[in-house]
Amino acid sequence: MFSSLSLIFVLLFITATARTVPKRSADFSLPSGYAPRVATCPATPLVRPATSIGTQEAAFITSRRTKANAGLAAWLHKTNAAFVTSSLPVVALTTSGGGYRSLLAGAGVIQGLDARDSNVGTSGLFQGLTYQAGLSGGAWLLASFAGNNYPTISSLQAGLWTQAFQDSLLLPEYLLSAVAYAEVTNDILAKEAAGFPPTLTDPWGRLLSYQLLYGFDGGVIDTLSGITSESNFTSFNIPYPIITSLAVKTFEGQCLPGPNATQMELHPYEFGSWDAQLSAFTQTKYLGTSLSNGVPVNKACIVNYDNLGYVLGTSSNLFNEACEVIPSATNLSTSLTGDLAAIVSVAHELSTRDEYAVYPNPFFNYARSTLYESQTDLFLVDGGEALQNNPIWPLIQPERNVNVILVNDNSADTSNNFPNGSEILTTYVQSLSAGLTKMPVIPSVDTFISEGLNKRPTFFGCNDVSKTTIVYIPNVNYTFPSNEPTSKLQYSAAETAGMIANGVEIIDKNRDPMWPTCLACGIMKKTGTTLPVACSSCFTEYCYN
Repeated sequence: MFSSLSLIFVLLFITATARTVPKRSADFSLPSGYAPRVATCPATPLVRPATSIGTQEAAFITSRRTKANAGLAAWLHKTNAAFVTSSLPVVALTTSGGGYRSLLAGAGVIQGLDARDSNVGTSGLFQGLTYQAGLSGGAWLLASFAGNNYPTISSLQAGLWTQAFQDSLLLPEYLLSAVAYAEVTNDILAKEAAGFPPTLTDPWGRLLSYQLLYGFDGGVIDTLSGITSESNFTSFNIPYPIITSLAVKTFEGQCLPGPNATQMELHPYEFGSWDAQLSAFTQTKYLGTSLSNGVPVNKACIVNYDNLGYVLGTSSNLFNEACEVIPSATNLSTSLTGDLAAIVSVAHELSTRDEYAVYPNPFFNYARSTLYESQTDLFLVDGGEALQNNPIWPLIQPERNVNVILVNDNSADTSNNFPNGSEILTTYVQSLSAGLTKMPVIPSVDTFISEGLNKRPTFFGCNDVSKTTIVYIPNVNYTFPSNEPTSKLQYSAAETAGMIANGVEIIDKNRDPMWPTCLACGIMKKTGTTLPVACSSCFTEYCYN
């Protein structure tokens, strides 16, 4: 699904041979809100075993469920007054990877679900969600949405995205002439001076932030843990956000994540993994702290390492696909990677380490994290590199008890950049290997294609109460050619508007008058409540198994 963008990154590594930018002393930097800094440690444990959701997440979910239940009940009654809402499921939404294509299509999906921002049959269901997850391009969307205190998509489109995507700083011809180049370089120097060597992910995330976050220097002071202080979060008006990434076993000689790569979660309260080889979480706010068996080595903690731009850059980092080719620092009008490498080279000599998003390992000497306890750093990359481009993994953990997942798949699996079911199939196969039992059966890619499941919504797990119901919602070009390549880094105002408008049609099934009722039937099927008569024909049309 990332083949086109991956190829571009690899080629840019290999062919970038223009002049190298001279180095400056790494301690030359102006004050920057980007640098990690020392802070007092909390009284609560910094590391815990992955045996349950964290206490802070649990408290948030308890309060969010009250509002989500009210929102879901209101949408159900609006859709069909015959729905009984005495028992309501936990519903989540995921947005896949796929660069700006997924960001914009996924934004339209959110708009079509949000009662504040649309008036279609699915409007209001967003208010009934309990969790929301994003990966790579989907993480860009989620970070922009959450990092700006959950404005409407219309507001983000008009006030930030349209101009930013049209004059994209990811295009070298814009970057080299922008004030942002100097600001980002200063931020990278500040991180180096603080004792945390930056990598390509740092300027990558910083430049993305200029397009996705409001505020000085591209929202430089925004952190993932800082979302917990935003008014819509503290009022429990929004679903709990989760961003995903993969850990690469560089200590085993790998430069790419394998099929069973460790699935990492990054969310406002915690960072870690449920996977057996790590099986622990740490407090997100204190990422960067040097820990041994969960205890601060220097009796002091680090804050600000969880910069939101760095997090969204982590989830979309593909630079490791160049593998052992050391990045070259250039100032080319055609080489984004070369320009990013030039920024990092001001701080230190480049190496293959710079191809990863590097996090000081909070699980060092933590015996439960069997595969990682002897590693001083974690090396993270794009969450979709192991062919699981939909961030479903956190939501099929039994501890979260999610009943229904709306899976918006904007992957580019086919030659014309549409999904073909391979990503969600891989998640099903890997869930079996990991002993997870809530993932419903997913058919083969051949079946997906032959039955047209990649061109319309489908309910998986309809008739098995032990499984999570997955409402699969693929990218379909109803009103706009939404199969833009992942490598496309610039969108005109008309393209941005067209992609978002088509996303609304994706979630509302091109204004199919029966679809909202059928979607509601799929969501409520396993609740044990009496369903409207119309649900029978809906299940015939949309239930796969």
